[in-house]
Formats: sequence, structure tokens, C-alpha cells
Amino acid sequence: MTTDQKTTIQKIVAVTACPTGIAHTVMAAEALKKTAQVMGYDIRVETQGSDGVKHALSETDIAAANLVIVAADIYVDLDRFKGKPVYAVSTSQAIRDTQSVIEAAIAEAQDSEPLPVTPESPVATLPIPTDDAAPKFLVGITSCPTGIAHTFMAAEALRKAAAELGHVIKVETQGSVGAKNQLTPEEIAQADAVIIAADTHVDVSRFTGKRLHQTSTKQALKEGKGVIQAALIAPEPTASTEGQPGYLQSVQHAKAAQSAKRSGPYKHLLTGVSYMLPVIVAGGLIIALSFVFGLEPAEGTFGHALLQIGGTSAFALIVPVLSGFIAFSIADRPGLAPGLIGGMLAANLGMGFLGGILSGFLAGYIALLVREKINLPPNLEGLKPVLIIPLLSTLAVGLLLVYVFGAPVKAILDSLTAFLENMGQTNAVILGLILGGMMAVDMGGPVNKAAYTFAVGLLASEVFQPMAAVMAAGMTPPLGLALATLIARRAFTEEEREAGKVATVLGISFITEGAIPFAAKIPYE
Repeated sequence: MTTDQKTTIQKIVAVTACPTGIAHTVMAAEALKKTAQVMGYDIRVETQGSDGVKHALSETDIAAANLVIVAADIYVDLDRFKGKPVYAVSTSQAIRDTQSVIEAAIAEAQDSEPLPVTPESPVATLPIPTDDAAPKFLVGITSCPTGIAHTFMAAEALRKAAAELGHVIKVETQGSVGAKNQLTPEEIAQADAVIIAADTHVDVSRFTGKRLHQTSTKQALKEGKGVIQAALIAPEPTASTEGQPGYLQSVQHAKAAQSAKRSGPYKHLLTGVSYMLPVIVAGGLIIALSFVFGLEPAEGTFGHALLQIGGTSAFALIVPVLSGFIAFSIADRPGLAPGLIGGMLAANLGMGFLGGILSGFLAGYIALLVREKINLPPNLEGLKPVLIIPLLSTLAVGLLLVYVFGAPVKAILDSLTAFLENMGQTNAVILGLILGGMMAVDMGGPVNKAAYTFAVGLLASEVFQPMAAVMAAGMTPPLGLALATLIARRAFTEEEREAGKVATVLGISFITEGAIPFAAKIPYE
């Protein structure tokens, strides 16, 4: 730290805050005060927590300060610090690396030069193309690991920067209480550019075909205008139009279009099924491998170990995962805990996949109700995702399953299982034809998914015959078209014959949507 730096930054104000407002809040405040004083700086620290605001910063303190440090794990209002450089970290970081935090904050406050445009940090103040002077509309997502302080602060920074540049932006926050201010398909379609300011994984599949700029929450806080400008000058995505990549892209667009049309309970159910499928596949294949060592391998053998992995463990998760991710689709992260616990309870009560579906919807909508209806002061919001929502929604779901829905749903499932197990060969063929027709009729649409969900759900009850029919029928359209490109080569273009090779792989992989690009082109017209 040079002498010039010390004379430039003389006074610092800070705010520390954690959900309880006790341990981390006080520890971070003390660490900042003592370290700053040792380094030769005058500092005032305000603490926020469950017992209110202590050592509140006055307007005089803020006006005299050269720098603001926010060490928080909950939302902190930054409006009173307008015009001041703000450096934000978590309380744990302020406690562990106090001197580094202060030095980094001072360095950022003194860095008034535009950042260079590099692959790592392409957010300098850049010229926006002037061919269209009209205001632009942007959409964005902010997300940080805790989903509290940085998530909302970055969103606010982007909104203010957009307004100062004469643009409009809508920012979806993916925080610890789930996604708020969610972007609609219409808003995404209208957007001139997309900004992802996140320190965690964010699914960007819904932004296909849009200018996309990805950065961190810290960069959005520090260089909001630069981030927006970088997004607006990002290159337009280019689509491949020939050969195999174009065919695969057509399949992806078809699947994306179908996903966009899904809404309400249908969408939530399919979300649960999609997350459940890898568990079933992994568990089923490992069980099949265990049969190499005998149908009933002796305890302690390698075959028995495989059976424990696939059957005892993986298959035991089928219903909880189905339930958990139905709830996740409805209420985002707050729904996950009650959904998983409700699914496990449904499995233990013998309610099977029907109970898993029911518990998922109960958990999701109850968690959503608790999230929206219970309002806490801003400094207590951090308690909602870790305590209030999981506790109340899990209790409600559990009691409803045990005392209201458990017995009747178990009776329905037992009747259905007994009917399918005792079904004669003729009836089994008829059921297989019905399920097969449903799988092939709309190639990945709602009828296809209804048959698939029915068959997958029965796997949890160890009824396997419907799934065999569904798998065979789901592979038929893409494999049939791939075979047609070999037998009737003259009826297809060179591009379509190449696409037929890809359709072979998609068909073997049970991706029925692989037939959609062929059906759309109607090669025999």
C-alpha cells in the first residue's frame, strides 16, 4: 500500500449483515474496524441483523467517506450510498481475509480507468453502434452462491446502469428464495441482448438465438455500464445450415419449442420425470450388471455390491427425486427440501409414483404460498429459505400425506399394480399397442410424454412391461426414417441422407424428436 493510496482513501464506511445479525455480523464488523485502523484508515461500521440496526451510519459519515464496504449475506439497501464506490463481499470473506478485502476495495475505488477488453473481462466502456439511436430492451439474470446480497445488488446495478444509458432492462434474480421477477418467453423474444451476471451455473438454453454476454456479479456491480455495452455489441449468434450440425440444431429447436409450450402442471410433471430418468437409467443398468453374477448374488460378493448400488440405493431415490423436482419446478429452490422429504415419505408409505407426484405438487404449491405470503423485514429475509419455508412446508406436506392422502393413494396404486401384473397376454398386447401409438403419434409432444410418464412411474412399482412397449415405439420414428434414407436413397437429398445417419444415433438413444425435421420437410412432396 503506497503513501498516495493512503492519502486518497482516508475515510471508509461499512455495513455488515447476516441472517441472524449476531455472530457473523459482529465478527465481520470487528475484523473490519481493527484491520482498517491498523492500516491507518478511519472507519465507521453499521451492523444489521435480527435485532435491528446498530451503530447506524449518519448522513455526515456517508458524505465524508471515500469508500463503502458491504460485508453481507442478506439484502442491503444501497440507495443512500449513491455516488460512492461500493465493494461487496460476504461476511465470511470479510472475517477470513480482512486485509485483502480492504486492499481490494481501495484498489477498485481508485481504479477510474476503463477496463481493457479481453476474453476474461470484456466489459470496458465500449461504443454502442449508432445505426439505431432508439433505446434498447435487455433482459438479464443475476445469481450468486448464497443467492442473497450479490444477487440483488448486481440486479440493481444493472437496472441503474441501463437507465443512465437510456435503455430498459428486466433482471431475473435467482436467489435463495427462488427466481423472482421471472422473464417471460415474450420478453426474451423481444430483447436486443441478454446479460448473465452470475457466480453459479445458470441455464441459458432459453436464450438461443440472442446476443448473450456472461460475466460475474462483482463485474456487474463494478462496471454496470460496461457490461450493458458489451452485451449490446456482442456478435449475433450464427446457425449452421448444412450437414449434420443443422439437423441436430433442428432437433434442438423442436425440443425447445415443445418445452416452451409446456405450462402449468404438465410442465412441472415433466420436469420431475426428466430429473428422475438418469436415476432410473443408472440404477437399472447397474442392476442388470449384477445379474451377470447370478440372479441372487451372495452377500459380500461383487454382484451383491452392484445390487445394493442399483436396487437398494438408486431405485430408492426414484420417487423422492420425482417429487423433489416437481416441487422445484413450481417453487424453485424453496420447494426442493419439502419435495424430496415428501417423496421419501410417500415411498415409505407405499404410495409409489402416484404418491410422489402428489407430494411434489403439494410441496411446490405450499412452499410457493409460504414464500409469497410470509413477509419478513429485509434483514431477516435470509431466514426464509433455510428455516421458515423448509420447516413449514415440510410439516404441512408430511402431515397431509400421513393423515389424509396416504391410505387412499396406496389403495389406488395397489389396485393398478395388481391389474397390470395379472393382465393376460391379449390385454398386454392391446395396452402395448395403445402406449406405442401414443409414443409415435406426436414425436415428443404431450401425448408422447403422457405415455412415457405412465410407463416410467410404474418402474418404481416393479412393473416393467409397459416400459418395454414405450421404449420400442419411441425408437421407431427416427430409426424408420434413418432406414428409409438407406433403402430409398433417391427420394432424399444428400443433406437428408447425412441427417439419416444422425437419426440412427438419436433413435438408438430413444430421442423420438429426431424424426421431427424429416416430418417438417415432407421429402416425398
